Amino acid sequence: MDSPDSDGLLAEQLLRLTRRLQRIQNRQLEPIGITPAQFRLLRTVAHYDEPPRMADLALRLDVVPRAVTTLVDGLEACGRVRRAPDPTNRRVVRIEITEEGRAVLRSLRHARRAAVQEVLAPLTAEQREVLGGLLTALVDGMPERHRH
Repeated sequence: MDSPDSDGLLAEQLLRLTRRLQRIQNRQLEPIGITPAQFRLLRTVAHYDEPPRMADLALRLDVVPRAVTTLVDGLEACGRVRRAPDPTNRRVVRIEITEEGRAVLRSLRHARRAAVQEVLAPLTAEQREVLGGLLTALVDGMPERHRH
């Protein structure tokens, strides 16, 4: 099964599955009024122990600082994050997630679990375990610079 044809078929299947997952995610995000990029930024802010600086977020998300500013503006307008001055350097702005932002993340995590259950429904528990192992091998085998 190691022919170029089988690799091509596998690539097509992976792309179709990815597009299906993206469609499901977009359906979940739309009613909440959050874009995929804002969702990613919100998740990233929530992972920090202390509120990150804009520069930290730009680096972590691998985007230009201006893109972070635009995303923060949108999330701040909805009350999901707030800008706060750094206690040690007033010129530095830190981004804090609000309770509203945490509530959005909780509801989206719940929706994402439901979506994954829907996608994986045809698989047995054993097949899910095998798939998990294969996906881990693929992700762990990726060069670091391609991960996001």
